[in-house]
Formats: sequence, C-alpha cells, structure tokens
Amino acid sequence: MAEASTTTDGGTGASGYVNPGGSFERDQNYITTRITADGRDGYPVEAGRYRLVVARACPWANRATIVRRLLGLEPVLSQGICGPTHDERSWTFDLDPGGRDPVLGIERLQEAYFARFPDYPRGITVPAIVEVATGQVVTNDFAQMTLDLSTEWREHHREGAPDLYPEHLRDEIHEVNEGVFRDVNNGVYRAGFAGSQKAYERAYDRLFARLDALSERLERQRFLVGDTITEADVRLFTTLARFDAVYHGHFKCNRHKLTEMPVLWAYFRDLFQTPGFGDTTDLVHIKAHYYQVHRDINPTGVTPKGPDTANWWEPHHREQLGGRPFGDGTPPGPPVPDEVVPADHAPPRPA
Repeated sequence: MAEASTTTDGGTGASGYVNPGGSFERDQNYITTRITADGRDGYPVEAGRYRLVVARACPWANRATIVRRLLGLEPVLSQGICGPTHDERSWTFDLDPGGRDPVLGIERLQEAYFARFPDYPRGITVPAIVEVATGQVVTNDFAQMTLDLSTEWREHHREGAPDLYPEHLRDEIHEVNEGVFRDVNNGVYRAGFAGSQKAYERAYDRLFARLDALSERLERQRFLVGDTITEADVRLFTTLARFDAVYHGHFKCNRHKLTEMPVLWAYFRDLFQTPGFGDTTDLVHIKAHYYQVHRDINPTGVTPKGPDTANWWEPHHREQLGGRPFGDGTPPGPPVPDEVVPADHAPPRPA
C-alpha cells in the first residue's frame, strides 16, 4: 500500500504507523519514471513488456486494477497480485504457487525495487509497474500511473473503452481529485494514524466536511465530473468501498457509516454494480490487511466479521439523474479467469 509517512516504512512495516507526535504525514516521493507512447523516459508503451503489481487490499492499487480493466488492457499489461498482508520488508506473492510471481519469478516485490535501485530507501509500495525482462521496477507513482493508462496506452485500449480522462474536463477532474485526496483518500489515514486528539479531530472534521460537500454535489449529478465515469469516480470509489469495513471503526471515522449517508451510499452502489468496480473489490483481503498489519492500532490482529454487505446489490436509482456510465462506449467483459475475486470474498449477489 502507498502508506509512506514520517513514522512508517511506506506500507511494508507491521507496526509504527501512528505518528506519536500528532499528524500523519504521507511521504509522497514516488518513482516518477513514466511509461509513455514516445518512450521519453526510456520506457515506451509496449504490449507484454510490463507487469502491473497490485494488492487487492490497497485502495491505491485498486484504482489501477479498475482503470486497467475498464480500458481493457489485460492482454497487453499483465497483473501480479500480492497477498493482503506483509512483513517489515515487503509485499509478497504468497497467493501464487511456491510463493513466487509466475512471471517475474520473485517472492517479494522488494526484489524488483532493489533490481533497479540497490539502496532504495523508501517504502516498497503497490501499485508498481515492473519491466518483465529486467525485473526492475519502473514506477510506483500511483496518481500518475492511472492517468498514463488512460492517455499514453490509448493505442491498446479495447474497442468501446470509456474516456476516463477527457481533455475538456481535466481541470475540473484535478480540482475534484485534489480535495478528495487531501480530505478523503488520505484523510481517513490522517484520522486513523493521528497520534494526538487535536490531529485526529482536525482530520475527522475535514473528512466529513468533504463528504458532506460531495453529497451535495452528487445530489445534482450522477457522477463527479461530467455525465460519465471518470478518473475522479475511480479515486473516490476505492475509499468508499473500505469505509464501513475499515475506516469507520479501525480509523475512528465514525460520525456516520457510508450506509447512513444516503447520497454517497446510492452513488457507491451505482459504481459497485458497474463492471470493473465491484468485481475488483475483495473484502476479505481488505479487512485482513488493515486489521492484521496495523498492529499499533489493532494489537490483537483480530479481524471483524462484519459488516453485512448483502445490501450492496440493492437498487440505487441513480440512473434517474441521467448520465451514462461509459458514454458512447461499452462495459468491459468478464474478468480474466485468474483475476476473478473469489465469490466468498465479495458481497453475496441476490438470489
């Protein structure tokens, strides 16, 4: 997970997430090498050359999984999936036979980082894109990564792929994303990893003020920007998907549950029921990661059994606001077989 901060090793430690001095500050110094159509950083877009490494537990990695799936990049950009927990060193491929990624041949994502930067000093975070031939990490810049999948990889998009980053809406998308990242995506961590009452309450207040503002915005329109799904919706969705299961209790973001915020709850269900969103959401991995890794918050590692998620499939009625999820495009097909989330890791579908 991209959890680098002043008190943690970037999401690879089993403790030390809370900042005893007060506010959690995320280290946002990522590997900014880009994979582009013109290869200006030395890494041109090329089918089969790279592997996207994710963990289903991580909201930042979940973004990349959703965008890759919506755009239909599975045939050209393979995906490796780490297990939901890790130790102080690295995310590991314990879901794969023999505990090794079948394409990269490594046990730990750390190996790909050290292959390029032997003295890499920061956290070993997901998502990361690794060059298959060299085994070297190319980038872990999660915010830029999904934008590049939408723009630089356009030649490889499936027929009917949506435009998640339309040029005429980019300024508005960035404006929305900035507030969502500061107060919601990162805001839940600032609340959960706060080491003082003052820091916690400041993050809590900003989080719910932003959620209230988003609710007001989404009362009038189906999606955050424009009348189709964009990058902005992807970024908000992954936090909402973890809200009741993790952030409400584990991170003390407990003014309301998502299910108690009517507009956001309906908006979330609209996205969850859209191919590419719900079918990439693994609640078992999500809960295992947060409750078993953050031992300074949850020393016992006990993982809660709830919440009940059967209502995630209830009608949302958001179509009454207009808008078309994919615009002139089409939904993606089913997930590729080895990327299907196990049925018992997801909210039960209605009979």
